[in-house]
Amino acid sequence: MKKGFIKYLALLFAVGISLPSPLISEESKDLTALKEEALSIVKRLGGTLKPKLIEAIQSEGPARAIDICSTQAPEIAKSLSLETGWRIKRVSLKPRNSESAVADAWETKTLRQFEEQLSNLTPPANLIRAEVVDSQFRFLKAQPVEALCLNCHGETLSPDVREALERHYPNDQATGYSMGQIRGAFSLSKDL
Repeated sequence: MKKGFIKYLALLFAVGISLPSPLISEESKDLTALKEEALSIVKRLGGTLKPKLIEAIQSEGPARAIDICSTQAPEIAKSLSLETGWRIKRVSLKPRNSESAVADAWETKTLRQFEEQLSNLTPPANLIRAEVVDSQFRFLKAQPVEALCLNCHGETLSPDVREALERHYPNDQATGYSMGQIRGAFSLSKDL
């Protein structure tokens, strides 16, 4: 009787250990694939928008880039959302667009974690968070301030930039940044 019980316990132990492993690895593979898909979408969004901003700044000045950002960035995100099935937006703790860029609770918490990680010398390119929250895959990738960004998000702004910001974003909070700070993030989500 003792041998049978020991075999039974051994079987339960073996089954208990072996069953979750394939499930976890499949879930992990799915989450990795979602993260890679989200990264690809962020690259497409940035790769479409950034050249337009550079061209606008070079041809007409930084104030023109604000016009581009206010009209074309939301359209690019909307187009990618329709194409991919993801909800795509840009968020910040200091939003420029008070209607669409305000971070929700999860985004706020993550952006604060990013700031802490940055202060601990984590490279900005590594500031990414991906997880399942309330049956949604949530993804956030930090947007660090680059030299280009300082034209419209920096501490010193030209009068024409200030005028364009007032025209497009009367409640703008997204200025006063310096090189390397986190000015916001790309936020993507998808229902599971």
